[in-house]
Formats: sequence, C-alpha cells, structure tokens
Amino acid sequence: MQQFLSHVQNFLWGPGMLVLLLGTGLWLSWKSRFFQLRGWRTILRRTFGSLRKSAASADSAGSAPALTQFQTFSAALAAAMGTGNIIGVAGALCLGGAGAIFWMWISALLGMMLTYAENVLAVRYAGTRPDGSAVRGPMAYLRFGLGSRVLPFLYAVFCILASFGMGNMTQSSAISTLLQGAFPLPVWGIAAGIAVLLGCILLRGVRGAGSVLQWLMPLLAAGYMLAALAVILRHSAALPEAFRAIFRGAFGMRAVGGGISGAMLRSTIETGLRRGIFSNEAGLGSSALVHAGSDSKDASLQGLWSMTEVALDTLVCCTLTALALLTSGAAQTGLSDTEQIVAAFSGIFGSFAPQIMAVVTALFAFCTMIGWCCCGEQAVHYLLGARGLLPYRLMFCAAAGAGAVIALPTVWALSDIANGLMALPNLLGLLLLCRHAGLEKLISRSRRNPAPQ
Repeated sequence: MQQFLSHVQNFLWGPGMLVLLLGTGLWLSWKSRFFQLRGWRTILRRTFGSLRKSAASADSAGSAPALTQFQTFSAALAAAMGTGNIIGVAGALCLGGAGAIFWMWISALLGMMLTYAENVLAVRYAGTRPDGSAVRGPMAYLRFGLGSRVLPFLYAVFCILASFGMGNMTQSSAISTLLQGAFPLPVWGIAAGIAVLLGCILLRGVRGAGSVLQWLMPLLAAGYMLAALAVILRHSAALPEAFRAIFRGAFGMRAVGGGISGAMLRSTIETGLRRGIFSNEAGLGSSALVHAGSDSKDASLQGLWSMTEVALDTLVCCTLTALALLTSGAAQTGLSDTEQIVAAFSGIFGSFAPQIMAVVTALFAFCTMIGWCCCGEQAVHYLLGARGLLPYRLMFCAAAGAGAVIALPTVWALSDIANGLMALPNLLGLLLLCRHAGLEKLISRSRRNPAPQ
C-alpha cells in the first residue's frame, strides 16, 4: 500500500502538476501585465494601509461568524507559513543547493497571481443554495461559475482529507519530534497537550481561532524574521557570496569552472518549485477558503491581501531563512535540516538555540493547524452545513493528539495526494473563469495608484 501511494504521490506532483500550476500562474501574470511586479505601491496601500479603517460588518445570515480583515490575514498566513519556512528551506538547500531558492522566488511570484484570482472569483461567485446554505471559497466558483455539482463536492472532500493530514497530523508529528529532541518530555504528554490546547481554541469557534492568530501569528513571524535578520547581519560579509551562490546555482552552474550540469539544474529547479508551492500553497485554493470567512466582501481587496501573504511567506520569510543558513555556513556543514537551523541560530541564541528553535518551529506548526482548521470548516460547512462543524472540530483535536504518537509515512503520502487532488479542480476553475477574475482592472489600478477605498 505504501509503495502504491508513493507512486500516486509522485505522479500527481510530477512535472505535469508543476507545469499546470506555474503555467496557470504565468498566464494570469501575463493577463495582468505582471501586476505583482509593478503594483507594489497599490498592494501595500490597499492592504496594510486599509487597516486604519474600521472593518465592515458581517453580512451573511446563517453562516459562520465572520473574521475581521486582520484576523483573516493572520489565519491565511498561519495556514501557509509553517515548518516549511524553516526546516523546509534547509531541506531545499540540502536537495537542490542554493539555486533552489531562486526557483522558490519564481514559484512565489507566479503564485501571487494564482491566489489573487482564487480570492476574487471566490468572493464574486459566493452565493447560497436553494436550502439557504452559504457557498464560499473555491466551491463557490466551481458550483456557480462552472455550473458543476461534482467538482465542488470533490474539492470539499479532498480539502477535509488534507486538513486532517497536511494541516493536522503531520504538523502535530513535527511538534512532537521537535519538542522531544529539545526537552525531556514524554510523547503522551505532548500529544495530550496539543489536543487540549487546540480544543480550547477551536471549540470557541472561528472567532476564537481568529483572536488567537491575530496576535500570535504576527508576533511569531516578526520575532523569527528579526532573529534570522540578526544572523544575516552578524555574517554580512558573506552576503554577496550567498547571492552569487543562489543565482549561479539557479542555472546549474558549477562553482568551479563555470560549467553547467544538467542533472544539477533539473534537481535545483524541481526542488525549488516544489518547496515554493508547498510553502505558500498557491493554486490549492486554501487562501480563498480562509478569506471566505472575512467580514469584508471586497473581491479585489481579498485578492490583494492574499498576494501579500504569499510574498511574506516565500519572498520574505523563506529568503531570510535561506540567507541565514548560507551566510552562517550552516548550509555547507552536511548536517541534517533541523541541525542546520540550530547551527545557524547558535550564534544568536548560544547554547539555548536547540530549545528556542524547537519552540519557535513548534509554534509555527501549531498556528498552521489552526489555520488549516479554518480551511476544513469551510469544506465541512459546504457538505454538511453548520451541524457538521462541532463534530469536525472534535475530530480535528483527536487527530492532532494521534498524530503526535503514531508513525506517519502513510499519512504524509495521503496528505500530498489530497493536496494534489485539491489543486486539479481549482486550477480548472481558474483557467476557465480567468476572464472574470478582474485582471484588467489591476492594469488600470496600478497606473492610477488609488488610495484605499
């Protein structure tokens, strides 16, 4: 069974999926005249600049309580930003070399337009079924945009599976492994602690999750990125060489002689693109699932917020991790990915680096679990209505405890498969409905640079 799942996993996430994801992102970027490169002033003014204004009130009777715009931003960032931004980057450097970081940047730039289109279409096609139940997220444009009943059903099922796998059990397993390696804690105690703490947050509902994430996620992300920046500044003399290694390695060029290795180039490109997609989750529709719970129904605004989330996740956080590893020399030590992280930050935290980095990474994983629960709830609400939310939350907490104590190779494979199966109907919807994603308006908006409205 494990071998079969591995074959399915490799097939789904093979070159075909990479071409489909990035090709769709490139097409959307072309249609918007690469707004993600030209419209930064507009993006920042319309997103962070708009936080000074009071949030709009929720407008959907009978649906789950709405999140404020900043809570939505924090939840979406939490769902994407996790262990992949720390340990995953170290793994990318081990597998693909420094050049993999360049291709992570490419995946993020193209992914920004994927998430923009997802969120605009999700808001534009949000509606209700004949029984009065709300339809949000990718299910909305698959149901009302494409007129399909099968695709949104399949997407919701795959999303729930992914929320229990990639968004839950694999994260709790990482927390357990990290904390056991840094502290003398029993695994059953870690499992119980994860399940109980998660339950205290999730059983309060979506507002409870949003309240925790709106202060925990920004503080955690800012604290980690400042620490990574401190490592880089401590080794600033090595910064030019780090960038040379990234750009040289991106095209398979050998450090000695300037020759080009085809095998090295393929490994570098595939590793960078895969890690970038897994980091920011662009193209899976998870961003639109979280933003579906926002109290603002401004389609363009939700799209712009999602672009900042991808940029912060990959272009900023992953880049800082990579530069910290490269400038400190940790990436050249031959250590495992976790050991490289500890070695890089030991110059800042000293002998406490293993414990501090274990706690920081575990908190990132815990935030990812909360963010993915928000994604799964939208899918459950589509399939079962509000009556399915409490059982889902209870099962989510139980699965988190189980993930901390059991072996997970099968869960990892099923999670990757579920994520890939989420991407297929979502990308089909984006390609067929891209003319309704408001990309032409981005062109004129970037020329005018309007103030937040």
